[in-house]
Amino acid sequence: MSERLNAIPSGLASPILGKHTGLFSGSFSMATLVESLLDPVVTVLTLLLAIALFQITPDGHYVILALLAFSLTFPGEIHLAESPLRVIFRVILDWTVVASVLLVLGYVTGYVHYFAPQVLLLWLAATPIALVGAHFGALTLLPRVMSMKEAQRRVVIVGWNDNAARLAQEIKHNPVLGLRLVGIFDDRGPKRLKGMDARHHLGRMSDLGDHARNHPVDHVYIALPMTGQPRILNVLDDLKDTTASIYFVPDMFVTDLIQGRVDHVASIPVVAVCESPFTGIDGMVKRVSDFCLALGILILISPVMLAVALGVKLTSPGPVIFRQNRYGLDGKRILVYKFRSMTVCEDGAQVVQARQGDSRITPFGAFLRRTSLDELPQFINVLQGRMSVVGPRPHAVAHNETYRGLIKGYMVRHKVKPGITGWAQVNGCRGETETVEKMMRRIDYDLDYLRNWSLGLDLLIVLRTLRLIRHDAQAY
Repeated sequence: MSERLNAIPSGLASPILGKHTGLFSGSFSMATLVESLLDPVVTVLTLLLAIALFQITPDGHYVILALLAFSLTFPGEIHLAESPLRVIFRVILDWTVVASVLLVLGYVTGYVHYFAPQVLLLWLAATPIALVGAHFGALTLLPRVMSMKEAQRRVVIVGWNDNAARLAQEIKHNPVLGLRLVGIFDDRGPKRLKGMDARHHLGRMSDLGDHARNHPVDHVYIALPMTGQPRILNVLDDLKDTTASIYFVPDMFVTDLIQGRVDHVASIPVVAVCESPFTGIDGMVKRVSDFCLALGILILISPVMLAVALGVKLTSPGPVIFRQNRYGLDGKRILVYKFRSMTVCEDGAQVVQARQGDSRITPFGAFLRRTSLDELPQFINVLQGRMSVVGPRPHAVAHNETYRGLIKGYMVRHKVKPGITGWAQVNGCRGETETVEKMMRRIDYDLDYLRNWSLGLDLLIVLRTLRLIRHDAQAY
C-alpha cells in the first residue's frame, strides 16, 4: 500500500506522505535520477575540478572525501515550485550543513591535514555556486524534457470526483511529473461529470480492462471513494492480466491532512490523518535545537533582560514579569512569561486583545511590544520545555475557547508546542485579530507550518523575525 501511495503526484500526495516526498516520488524516471544525483554529482565534480586546478595528484584521502561528500548529499532534492531566492537559500543552507559536518569530522579526526588547504577552500566556496547554477539549469530543462511525449507515462483515472479532478489538474499543469492523462473511466455519462472534458471520457469502469489490454496504459489511478469497495475489487480483477501499475487515491486525500503518512500498527497498515510533525528523530532534533538556541540566546541577552526588567519596574507599578495561562502542546495549559507592558495583568475568562493606541499599554510597554523585547522571558519557557523558539504563537485561553468553536481545525495548531515566533507572524499575521477572517488567516499559516516543517524553515522564520523587529507596523 505505501509503495503505491508513493506514486501519487507530489502536489496531491505530499500531505499524506510527510514533508519530504520529493518532486518525482512517483515512479522511477529520468527526472527521479536527475533529482537524486544532481547534488552529489555536482559536489564531487567541483572537488575534482579544484584538485585539477592546483595540479594535485589525488590519493586515497581525496577518494574518501569524495565518497563522504556524495553520501551526505545523496539523494538530492529539486525545489521546483519555489521562488529563485528560496532555492538559493535552501541550496546554501544544505551545503553549509554538509560542509560543517565534514569540517568537524576532519578536525576531530585530524584527517583535514591530509588535504591541500587551497583545494579545500576553493571547493567549499565554489560548490554552493555550482549547486545553485545546476539547480537553475535543472529547473529550466527538466520541465521541457519531461513534457516530451516520449518521456511521459500514460495515465488513466478510474472514477470522477473532486479528488480525481485535482489529480487531473496536477498532471496537466506539472509536466515535470512525466505523466500524460489518456482518459477517465466512470459509469456516469460525460454530461453528469462536472468539470471533466467530455473528450477524456473513455467509457464505463467495466471497459477499463479491455482498454488496458488493447492500448498502452502505464498507470491506473483509482479515485473511487472508500465506500465503493466492491467496485474497486472489480477494477482490480479486470486489471490482473495487464501490465499497468495500479495506485489508489482514496477520497480521504481531499481532507485537510496534517503530517499524514502511511504507518503500521503491528502488520496492519494505517493512514495518519493528523499528527505532530515532531515524532521520533524529528522530535529529538527539534528539542535539542530549541534548547541549544534558547540557552545561547539567554546568555547573550541577559544584560538586555536586566535592563528591561529595571525599566518595567521604574516606569509603572506592578510586577516585572506577566504570567498568563496559554494552551500548549496537546491543548494543555501552560504558564507563559512576558515582560509586563500593560497596566493590567488580565488572565480570566475574558481577555481583550491589545489594540493600536490601547490605553492599557504603558509608554515603556509600547516600546517593548514594538521591538518584541517583551517576549524575551519566553526563552525561559523554551528551556522548561513548554515552548519552542519557532511554532504557532500561543493565544490566551479565553481567545482559544472563543475561536475553537468558530474555526475548523483551530485546535490542530496545538499538536506542537507554541513558539516565540511563527510562520504566521513573519507573514503579516501579527497583532490584533479583531475579525474571524484575520484569525483564520493566522491559523492557515500555522497549519501550513505543521505540514512543511524543517530545520531550514525554522531558520528562515528566525531570520525573517529579526528583520521584522526593525520595522513592523503591526507591533503595538
